[in-house]
Amino acid sequence: MPPAGPELISPRSPRVSAARRLARRNFRGKERLFLAEGPQAVREAAAHHAGGQATLVELFATVEAAERHADVLAEARSAGTRIHLADEQVIEDVSTTVTPQGLVGICRFIDVPFERVLAARPRLVAVLAHVRDPGNAGTVLRCADAAGADAVVLTDASVDLYNPKAVRASVGSHFHLPVAVGVPVDRAVAGLRDAGVRVLAADGAGDDDLDAELDAGAMGGPTAWVFGNEAWGLPEETRALADAVVRVPIHGKAESLNLATAAAVCLYASARAQRASGGCRSVTDS
Repeated sequence: MPPAGPELISPRSPRVSAARRLARRNFRGKERLFLAEGPQAVREAAAHHAGGQATLVELFATVEAAERHADVLAEARSAGTRIHLADEQVIEDVSTTVTPQGLVGICRFIDVPFERVLAARPRLVAVLAHVRDPGNAGTVLRCADAAGADAVVLTDASVDLYNPKAVRASVGSHFHLPVAVGVPVDRAVAGLRDAGVRVLAADGAGDDDLDAELDAGAMGGPTAWVFGNEAWGLPEETRALADAVVRVPIHGKAESLNLATAAAVCLYASARAQRASGGCRSVTDS
């Protein structure tokens, strides 16, 4: 049964120490638990279930945050989450942000096997290959969620899905769509292609132009976008795996687009083409 109500917790509690350790990747992997901070992420975690289990297992909240976000605590309580009332010092100890928002949740890992992604016959997938910045990874995940993607795949050379900065940057999108992790990029591309998905590598030096792809009506089918490292893009061996290497056209004087912006443009281009009746046409057509 759910706990009757929140319990006051001491800064010296072993629970506080255990939560603090989840800021480190090795402890997250060992415990298969991660931190979700702020009302939006905690709200989404409280509503999420996987494998018959609630995702949010523990919640630390200041009295003020508990009162302000009573709906979040009510949903967490109904999910059987253990809730701790805590002073601001405890929240600061557990949080990984400079200005905590008063709610810190502990969640079970939620990634799924890559085979499950393929079995669902996805139409739009974001593949993060060699993405090392957690903020960028979380933002791309959020863009994929917003564009209606069916899944996200993080290759074995990419950042930890559960890095606190990645979780914060996704603003709850971690809990909205399937994410597979630790997949070698060649396996990811081969598996998606075998599932009938066209694989496009996004690269500023690509031979193909995104506008031209849209105008040709080539974007309406199942598509996976492969996004590379923030600083040096995709290595040649990864580019060679794709069906096409596509660049986002730069119409102004900007040198380039950052990773998250380019990902948003590419994913929304695919989403529009896939939803368009009769395919996507150029805005210059009469």
